[in-house]
Amino acid sequence: MADDMQHTAMLGAGVIGASWTALFLASGRSVSVFDPASDAETAVRSYATYAEIEPVLSEGAIVSSSTSGLTLEELQKGWRDPSPLILGHPFNPPHLIPLVELTANDATSPDVLDRTEAFYHDIGKVTIRIKKGMPGHVANRLQAAVWREAVHMAVEGVASVEDIDKAMWAGPGLRWAAMGPTMLFHLGAGDAGLQGFCDHFKDTFNGWWDDLGDPRLDDVVIATLVAGMNDQAGGRSTKELSAQRDAMLTAMQMAAIKHRNG
Repeated sequence: MADDMQHTAMLGAGVIGASWTALFLASGRSVSVFDPASDAETAVRSYATYAEIEPVLSEGAIVSSSTSGLTLEELQKGWRDPSPLILGHPFNPPHLIPLVELTANDATSPDVLDRTEAFYHDIGKVTIRIKKGMPGHVANRLQAAVWREAVHMAVEGVASVEDIDKAMWAGPGLRWAAMGPTMLFHLGAGDAGLQGFCDHFKDTFNGWWDDLGDPRLDDVVIATLVAGMNDQAGGRSTKELSAQRDAMLTAMQMAAIKHRNG
């Protein structure tokens, strides 16, 4: 999606305007609708939400949305009974990556979260429960934070795009595939655990955090990244690279399953 076209406005909430609004929302864009009619908002919401599926849901059915751009509260608008709705956000590609981020709220039926989690576990997924909704949920925010510093170092000329990527997959990425960063630092201090690690390295990390970059994806930065990526790809197509990624992800998942099963 073009960065300058994420927010749209619709002047007129008639049939065509409502239809365009539904399409824009489905594409992940926000839409502001203006119409002088007093019932315009109700009419558009009625047209553009998927509330029409509510009457045909079987008793006990769960509606789990994969959206990363809409909040649960936004999805629940227009439903007479929003209790079956929940967010079950996967990580791409969902057929290979086990993570699913689950979000419920006070309007969600008390048993829906447990039942949804059990369903995802049954198909081999790993779930987390998000207690407070934030844009991007958890995993996307983590990778955004890491990529921000990768972009900063590339723009500053610290290392090439390829070598920065290599530093990740050949270094902390391997450890993070086994355990999360906080657990790994807990182990890094031996018997002293996380408390000992923080006592020893707090000044170091505070200094690094103060020095982290804050780049923006403007034309110059994007050109730098694209040039570096072209060098790294070495003429290989995205189809070839995706196949390599998927093969490695499959192998890693198979190894992890074998290890968990003894």
